[in-house]
Amino acid sequence: MTTSDQPMDHAPPGADVGGKSEKSELEKNVTARSTWIRLFFMIIFALLYGLSRLVTAAVVAVQFFHVLFAGSINDQLKTFGHSLAIYSYEVVNYLTFNSETKPFPLDAEWPHSLATDEKVAAEEEL
Repeated sequence: MTTSDQPMDHAPPGADVGGKSEKSELEKNVTARSTWIRLFFMIIFALLYGLSRLVTAAVVAVQFFHVLFAGSINDQLKTFGHSLAIYSYEVVNYLTFNSETKPFPLDAEWPHSLATDEKVAAEEEL
């Protein structure tokens, strides 16, 4: 039996026998503008994530040498490093589709370090 001899019940699901068919789910997904816009932003944030890893490495090195030579932790670097870690988390969350909120600099502000939030809360209590 050839394919032309097969009964009509073997037609692919969603296929219209008359020659016209609605867009398949795949076609809808591939042609959706929002999917391609998301890809564009994902590429941008993947590049920013790579840059943030370089900045993190620099913060680690500077903090290490500060501790080595000064004997104490630089609080400003510590706070910046923590907010950079939060930013990296937000970027990865967006890239893995766990969030629809675009990280800084688009939809969200630069994340505040928890240490900064604790200091502000302590100052407000006084």
